[in-house]
Amino acid sequence: MEISLKYLPGGRAAASGNTMAQSDLDLNETALKEDLKFYFMNPCEKYRARRQIPWKLALQILKILMVTTQLIFFGLSNQLVVSFKEENTIAFKHLFLKGYSGVDEDDYSCSIYTQQHAYDSIFYVINQYKELKNISLGTLGYEHEGSGLKICKQQYKKGTMLPSSDTLNIDVSTETECISFKPQELAGKKAELKLNSSFFNLEFYRLIQVEISFKLKGIALQTIHARELPDCYAFQNTITFNNRAHSGKIKIYFDSDTDIQECKDWHIFGSVLQKNTQYILAFDGFVILSCFASLILCTRSIVLALRLQKNLTSYDVCSILLGTSTLLVWVGVIRYLGYFQTYNVLILTMQASLPKVLRFCCCAGMIYLGYTFCGWIVLGPYHEKFEDLNTVAECLFSLVNGDDMFATFAQIQQKSTLVWVFSRLYLYSFISLFIYMILSLFIALITDSYDTIKKYQQSGFPVTDLHEFLKDHGSVGYRKEQTSMPFTCCCRRQQSDDNLILIN
Repeated sequence: MEISLKYLPGGRAAASGNTMAQSDLDLNETALKEDLKFYFMNPCEKYRARRQIPWKLALQILKILMVTTQLIFFGLSNQLVVSFKEENTIAFKHLFLKGYSGVDEDDYSCSIYTQQHAYDSIFYVINQYKELKNISLGTLGYEHEGSGLKICKQQYKKGTMLPSSDTLNIDVSTETECISFKPQELAGKKAELKLNSSFFNLEFYRLIQVEISFKLKGIALQTIHARELPDCYAFQNTITFNNRAHSGKIKIYFDSDTDIQECKDWHIFGSVLQKNTQYILAFDGFVILSCFASLILCTRSIVLALRLQKNLTSYDVCSILLGTSTLLVWVGVIRYLGYFQTYNVLILTMQASLPKVLRFCCCAGMIYLGYTFCGWIVLGPYHEKFEDLNTVAECLFSLVNGDDMFATFAQIQQKSTLVWVFSRLYLYSFISLFIYMILSLFIALITDSYDTIKKYQQSGFPVTDLHEFLKDHGSVGYRKEQTSMPFTCCCRRQQSDDNLILIN
């Protein structure tokens, strides 16, 4: 009896300790279930459960409005820049290319066919550069810090060539000679001596190309009408007389690289422009603050998810960054739509079909590459759309989408009957294979995933381990009362949807 009395208190203490430990485990499990369920709720459900205002959703909408507004402002400004560049390029072609018709012949601007035309075109560029300030309608000026007008000719080393007797003796190594003209010396005797030098005695049978380069500066005043500060531009122009083919036709290429620079010394009178600039700077600062706040909230969400799991002065760069950020901001809204069963069909379909589509594209890509290389090698000499590999790929992609089919068939040169017949077999087989079979199978994969998602939405999604874990957990600790809300999205929903968790 003494032994029983001795050990009875110890047994009760052990049982009490086990009960407390089990109770702590149950409380931890309940808390974890509540946190998990709350994590997968949409913003409206979170408000009804814990009266947590959906700050991230409101900030996301505000950020969309501000970033899109900023994108529109930048796009309108960039439109003026692109227009100024294009109009100056057209003006340069009319100023410096003799006989330019206003339309490029192909990938080159124009062409010449006689030696006299070659000399006239070269000296025409020099004379127009000399008289630029007297003939130009734009706000253009010389670049005095550079080399002015620079002319370089590239040619094979000396040799002899007699086509009548099929005789050729030439050194294929090349040599380059250059001569330059300063803007201030064009009207002097020094420039006249250079123009009469032996440099301009061209031997066309060994001439490869003549390249004329010069730099001009200009100011865009049209931005003032849009209440923006004007930009200063530097135009690096290059005119190339290409004689590499030695076919009797010299192709003239005109290339203009534009660099936007900040004007060094400017004085603009008018308070409207200055006030508008201040407003834009204030708006940009507000956008930066909103994006920074969004970054903080996104970082907070990532930290919480990990806790649960444990337990630029270039227009091109600016346009890419701003355009991409606007795209991502708009796409980010899909995250909130994904919480609602009636709006997340697109998201779930894309997620379900993506692995199958990628595997299918890998197989179809092999066939596509085979047709690309085949068309490039066989049809390249007879069709302009098959001249280079990149153009072939673009042409075949257009054919898959049903674009420009008849023109592709009709433009094949009928110089070789064998190649013409092959082109018909090639095009008919490619179009039939990709449009009627591969494209149809591609659509069928997506349609199959869509049908699967629709069936799941009607009969229920497959039960995951997380669903099993949360299956017996109700809305413990969450408020049940429904009160009026200033947000229309947080209206009363059917009770059957409250316990639905959509895990994307």
